[in-house]
Amino acid sequence: MPPQLPPNELSFWERVFNSVLMKLGVIFFLILLLLLPMSLVDDLIRERKYREQDVTAEISSKWGREQVISSPVLAIPYDYVRETTERDEKGKDNIIRSIQQDWLFLLPNQVNIKTNVTPEYLKRGIYQSVVYNAQIEMEGDFSGLEQEKLGTDLANVRWNDAKLVFGIRDLKGLLSSPTLTWDTTIMEIGTFEKTLQLFESNLVANVSLFSIMDTKKSFSIKMNLRGSKSLNYFPIANQTSISVAGKWNNPSFNGGYLPEDRNVEADHFQATWEIPSFSRSLPAQWEGNPGRLYSFSGIDLTENRYFAQDDVSTEINPSVNTPSSFIKSNDADMVQINFLPEVNNYQKTTRVAKYGILVIILTFASLFFTEIIKKQRIHIIQYILIGVAMVLFYSLLLAISEYLNFNTAYVLAAVATVGLIASFIKSITKDLKIALLFTGILSLFYGFIFVLMQLRDYSLIVGTIGVFIILAVLMRVSTRINWYQFDRK
Repeated sequence: MPPQLPPNELSFWERVFNSVLMKLGVIFFLILLLLLPMSLVDDLIRERKYREQDVTAEISSKWGREQVISSPVLAIPYDYVRETTERDEKGKDNIIRSIQQDWLFLLPNQVNIKTNVTPEYLKRGIYQSVVYNAQIEMEGDFSGLEQEKLGTDLANVRWNDAKLVFGIRDLKGLLSSPTLTWDTTIMEIGTFEKTLQLFESNLVANVSLFSIMDTKKSFSIKMNLRGSKSLNYFPIANQTSISVAGKWNNPSFNGGYLPEDRNVEADHFQATWEIPSFSRSLPAQWEGNPGRLYSFSGIDLTENRYFAQDDVSTEINPSVNTPSSFIKSNDADMVQINFLPEVNNYQKTTRVAKYGILVIILTFASLFFTEIIKKQRIHIIQYILIGVAMVLFYSLLLAISEYLNFNTAYVLAAVATVGLIASFIKSITKDLKIALLFTGILSLFYGFIFVLMQLRDYSLIVGTIGVFIILAVLMRVSTRINWYQFDRK
């Protein structure tokens, strides 16, 4: 028969399973286990965020997408003889001559753009997207072609077929036909020219010329335009001046140029740009086959996700008459004004969720120290239930923030979670003081995270100092415990 233990003495395995080290090991394993539901919460946030993006993209497709407004380009066709060699059935090489058409392109000398933009929220269900109406006035002039830089005979130029081409990104955003004044003549604008595809959507006017001297002209364009999320300008003149004013308190100035002057107040903003030709990637004039002058990518700035909207070829196709190829422009060659929403709930919820495992660790550490100091045993199942309640906080925050503003949703979710855990601890320990202590501890943790959410540039330094202080407090509390007593027991 095995030796009998005294009535009050625990067996070896009972001592192992009831030891402090075993409890710490199980708590550590539980923390790792809670990483799984935390990852599911991250997936849920991402899924809801993508759903919002789908809805806002649908709104944009019907209202008007992110608009890109381009300065006009003067395009003049010319004919040239192309020679090709073909071998006949007898093996003789024959020279075939054909008349081909190409284009001369001239960029403006000076362009002044004035814009008055009115952003607003357009709602669909629980989601909303930022859209805008813009009244745009563009004035400028062409200084004329430089004959010495042309590679073609002026006798072959078809002056009477000249076109003025300017672009916007989404024609659906036009509220009415733009008004174009060429010198003193009001011109008709259409989209009928299919051989010229300089921009994503091309607006073309026939401007008959008589000679190279007629390329010195002035113009003005007025249009009412709708768009969403951002308003972009593609400056290609020798000197471009842009002035934008609007009623929005959170504009973001991006692209390749920052404003020369800006004034952002609570209910409106105003900004101006002065852009010389030195920073553009296009020559003042060129000849050759037409090609897209830029590629534009829609950018979600809050999450740094990129959505390519058109091809990303980097060069315009040069013809034999093109003096040189040049790099296609992109977002970095544009002026960008992004109309950011006041609060991005999904972005803030994602940031809060990143602190989730830290809150769980600190809560379990506080619970463990309370268990040791107060000699109130808490079962591992009860640790699990408390951990699940803390994970559920993020789902609760996500759900409420889709209907209320983020700050209100955070307070409601935190109060519900702290109240649930505090009442549970009160039921376990039968001690109101311990329950109130944990109410204070959890309130401190969630309040600390809430403060970090309000800080953008200083969240790292404040968060690091806060965690350092919490660690110092835990270290101080641990010195009040005689850990060797557990070895003797």
